[in-house]
Amino acid sequence: MSTSTVGIYVDAGSRADAMDASGAAHFLEHMTFKGTPTRTQNSLELEVENIGAKINAYTSRETTCFQAQSFDKDVPKMVEILSDIVQKSNIDQGAVQREKDVILREMEEVNKDTTELLFDQLHAVAYQGHALGNTILGPEEHIRGMTQQHLKDFTKRNYTADRMCLVGAGGISHENMVKLAEQHFASLPISSNPIPLGGQSRPQTQFTGAEVRIRDDTMPTMHLAIAVEGVSYRSPDYWPMLVMSAVFGNWDRGLGASPLLSSKLSHIISSNNLANSYASFSSSYSDSGLWGINMITENLSNIDDLVHFTLKEWTRMSIAPSYAEVERAKSQTKAALLLSLDGTMAVADDIGRSMVTLGKRYTPKEIERYVDGVSVEDIKRCAQTYLWDKDFALAAIGRVEGLLDYNRIRADMSSMIY
Repeated sequence: MSTSTVGIYVDAGSRADAMDASGAAHFLEHMTFKGTPTRTQNSLELEVENIGAKINAYTSRETTCFQAQSFDKDVPKMVEILSDIVQKSNIDQGAVQREKDVILREMEEVNKDTTELLFDQLHAVAYQGHALGNTILGPEEHIRGMTQQHLKDFTKRNYTADRMCLVGAGGISHENMVKLAEQHFASLPISSNPIPLGGQSRPQTQFTGAEVRIRDDTMPTMHLAIAVEGVSYRSPDYWPMLVMSAVFGNWDRGLGASPLLSSKLSHIISSNNLANSYASFSSSYSDSGLWGINMITENLSNIDDLVHFTLKEWTRMSIAPSYAEVERAKSQTKAALLLSLDGTMAVADDIGRSMVTLGKRYTPKEIERYVDGVSVEDIKRCAQTYLWDKDFALAAIGRVEGLLDYNRIRADMSSMIY
């Protein structure tokens, strides 16, 4: 028997939260599974288990997703269940109070993950005063202060037809999905200011070049993230920026072949023992993005060298990226993007996120064509546009005493000639 995945994607992640109630999007995701007028929480769980299905949800900075995986024959039932919990969820004040402890425990677990904490801090400093800089869970005081009315207001503002998309992947036809959508979602309200699917639905964010340091001398390492403002999903430079990130790639000295990796930055860091590991990233949102690198090092006396050589390699992209490293990065980018589309759940997720952010989905052939079209000149142009002598956001956690002052790093970046 074959399986399918269906999902409801809402253009309302944590950046849709009110500034005085950040965390509402994530809190509402939790409340969705607490029952409806026709299903208790227990009967909902039994109904899903009895047909061998799986149901889950997640909240990101821009999207909330409710997803179900089942046998093909049970897809209509799963769409009906998703429709019920998303549109008619009981938001009982008593359940809201009980869920606060669950979310606070989840926050404790997130804060134990230094990489998660580092990226939360990076977003907070890069997008100061903007909802995109808020953490997905929200601060503790907002979680404790969350009310039934906060969640109802969030639902009324955001859970409207123009902000939602029903997605299916697997053994179900588009025509049947349309029928199910008409059957179960025809009564969804439309917002007073309808947003076209994939349109810009949130206030424009503003990137800030600044830093945050959390010193913890009990840690044996320093965790560091540096990012310039990248590009949105809609930018024509989205593909070159992905490829340029792959030029630097990821590196970990724990890998047996780590000195043999072809990234020039990995050779510099490996041969000089400057870090334990690093990972480049290109994160895009509907109107902005963060392009950068995060690193972990226990070589606390050479942190300035680590940062200097990293930024020097960034500068080299503006002057002399090689044909060989760009071609290698293109192959790696295609592999990473296309191999991630493995299984109906991954495909449904790709469709859903693409539709609410872009209003369309790139097919695998289109992805291959766009990546193949990136040239050395595109990399140079993008590096000169987004990296060369640009303000950056910096977040550091742990043994940060060896990290130079922000203005010193910025001055070093300005005067750097490869």
